Amino acid sequence: MIIAGPCSAESESQMLETAKRLKESGAEISAFRAGIWKPRTKPNGFEGVGVIGLNWLKKVKEEFGFKTATEVANAHHVFAALEADVDILWIGARSTVNPFTVQEIAQALRGTNKPVLVKNPVNPDLALWIGALERLLGQGVENIGAIHRGFSTYQKTKYRNIPNWQIALDFKNQFPNIPLFIDPSHICGNRTGLAGVAQEAFNVGYQGAIIESHCDPDNAWSDAAQQITPEVLAEMIHNLQIRNSDISGYEDDMGKHRTLISDLDFQLIELLSQRMKISEKIGVLKKENNIAIFQPERWKVITEYATQKAFETGMSQEFIEKVFKAIHEESIEVQNNIMIDRK
Repeated sequence: MIIAGPCSAESESQMLETAKRLKESGAEISAFRAGIWKPRTKPNGFEGVGVIGLNWLKKVKEEFGFKTATEVANAHHVFAALEADVDILWIGARSTVNPFTVQEIAQALRGTNKPVLVKNPVNPDLALWIGALERLLGQGVENIGAIHRGFSTYQKTKYRNIPNWQIALDFKNQFPNIPLFIDPSHICGNRTGLAGVAQEAFNVGYQGAIIESHCDPDNAWSDAAQQITPEVLAEMIHNLQIRNSDISGYEDDMGKHRTLISDLDFQLIELLSQRMKISEKIGVLKKENNIAIFQPERWKVITEYATQKAFETGMSQEFIEKVFKAIHEESIEVQNNIMIDRK
């Protein structure tokens, strides 16, 4: 299921032109999206056209036959969107992070059979994401789905919001029957990485995507850098490969490989256990001689060696750095426990 359309509804002509070109491009989309109300990080920015935009969504539905979708951030938005017969509603990341806001929205949606999607919260908090869905279920809203739009970070990365795939996959493992959508537009923050992120999501079994498309992306009133034309979107959708989750016929080969992986994983755990025991001995030595736990020069040697080995083995340097950082953090925790006699 693909939901596509402009980040923001700007004018009736912009909405109809985008919808017309989406239709003519052959893009296989299930619903047309547009932001009617736009929560912004700072005041005095464009915060959406408001309820007038709902009439433009109606015209899109009437003229082109698309189902419609928009974000709601409070009870007023919900009532207005339901009255305008918007087909799909979603709760944004800034709203998901606030349980009071989610509860207000859930109560306004009480008993609706319209699909309601919940974006992950801005911060990487799986419990908060799950809690938002539980609040909807508690109000009898059962036609629900989740949107993975990435997580904010202070670090400079190639993403606007880092995917942090493990959190989304943990969600998928806990709730395999709740459809999971990818939002590559907000993960990337630019046009160049959209197809790659979307394909990664479909590779691991996501059920859909929500992608921003605008008739004139460069002059969009919000998030111009991450929007694409309907024609580019159509080509992107055409090139996406939807993976088969059924492994029938491949069970034997898959089983052999998984057995080997399980054996290697067991060995990794054993090695890590041995490494932490050595860290304990180092911690005792540091405590007895009043030596600081963190030794920058030692950490520099470890990271340089890890980078070298990543290159030699053809592995991702980023992955190896993550692994060694996690090991180092645990080693520091082990030694900290010894320093303060914490069992």
